[in-house]
Amino acid sequence: MEKTDVIRNNTKMKHPPGLYLLFFTEMWERFSYYGMRSLLILYLTTSFVQGGLGFSVSTGAMIYGLYTGFTYFTPIIGGFLADRFLGQKLAIVVGGAIMVVGNLVLFGIPGHIGLFLGLALLIIGNGFFKPNISTVVGQLYPEGDKRKDSAFTIFYMGINVGSLIAPIICGLLAENIFAEKVNGAIVQYGFKYGFLAAAIGMILGQIIFVIFSPKYLGHIENKKVEKKEKVVEKKPLTKQEKRRTISIFILAAFVIFFWAGFEQAGSSLTMFAEKLTNRNVLGMTIPVSWLQSLNPVFVLILSPIFAKIWFKLANREKGDLKVPVKMAIGMIVLGIGFLVMVFATISVGNTENPVAKASMWWLVITYFFNTTGELCLSPIGLSMVTKIAPAKLASLLMGIWLASTGVANILGGFIASNLESFGAKDIFLMISIVCIVLGGVLLLLSNKISKMME
Repeated sequence: MEKTDVIRNNTKMKHPPGLYLLFFTEMWERFSYYGMRSLLILYLTTSFVQGGLGFSVSTGAMIYGLYTGFTYFTPIIGGFLADRFLGQKLAIVVGGAIMVVGNLVLFGIPGHIGLFLGLALLIIGNGFFKPNISTVVGQLYPEGDKRKDSAFTIFYMGINVGSLIAPIICGLLAENIFAEKVNGAIVQYGFKYGFLAAAIGMILGQIIFVIFSPKYLGHIENKKVEKKEKVVEKKPLTKQEKRRTISIFILAAFVIFFWAGFEQAGSSLTMFAEKLTNRNVLGMTIPVSWLQSLNPVFVLILSPIFAKIWFKLANREKGDLKVPVKMAIGMIVLGIGFLVMVFATISVGNTENPVAKASMWWLVITYFFNTTGELCLSPIGLSMVTKIAPAKLASLLMGIWLASTGVANILGGFIASNLESFGAKDIFLMISIVCIVLGGVLLLLSNKISKMME
């Protein structure tokens, strides 16, 4: 091999600089989303006098669930509009700009009008931004390029770095720096400054993207669907394709219950952390929102470990674990995590008049189990859809798979809205039982579903 060929091949193994531009753009967008999300349920349920909106826990949890749920539906519309009219790069800028305005509305317009207008803008902006930045990552590489899986792993790290630092910074501003305290008790929160930090994060991401996009993404076409005659595949689905499609719907139905439990992180678990958890460490009261950084911390720690486990399993003589088995394990592990929270509520005694507050270690252990379950289910599910979905239904089925998470968020909000009616112990026990039982059912059905997927 000639020297020039060696240099060319080495260059091909490196990732293009455009990937790192998208990494930082996504990191700041996730900073904005998770920063705002970490404060939302507290903002909704804190009394008006203390700087919140004074909603009941029930109403606040439903608003939270609807907000997070709809952020998974609008990307279907945003992706369509980008394909037909805007193109991916312009859609990213439009979506980012709308989200900046949404966060600024939450910062600058107090009361219910500011809340609902701000959340609506964030939902719309997310619809333009989220699907298209991932599409551009894929467009950096030619079809069949072996670097693509690695590229999405790097990109996924940007998501987790953003979701790690956001609750820390926004929580510090809202619950420490800009909170007014009397005798150690918070008299008024500084929620709006947390929302301002989320807006600044989004602005930084957009500035970086707009300035460096021409240089590092200039070769990426701003693709729109051309109005040319297209050959439409009219052949009906084969028997195998129908079985695969049905298997995706079956697994999506199970996944709804996993995410409904997992997304309690921003609602019922946050309320437990605020009201029933001892957050004093070395004389400092840990902000409630900081505990939401535990999930991305565990993701960053555990992801390389799980990658090695899956690689070793895939190369053993018996073959890899079946996809439904991995997902069933994820559901059962999540159920165990909520069983830990049942013991946490028992340690408190009467949650209305607690004898003592629970240790933070209960939440740390729960988040560890929840993240372990996530890594067994979430990336496995996305990979599964891309592998077995019939080509002409690939985008639709991926949209349905993601929309199931939206349904789960709304269901999760409904579950959390009953926190006061049923009590934390019963809510956590219900989630635990449902996830463990459904995980067991999925294990029993795993062979049949796996045959449908082949």
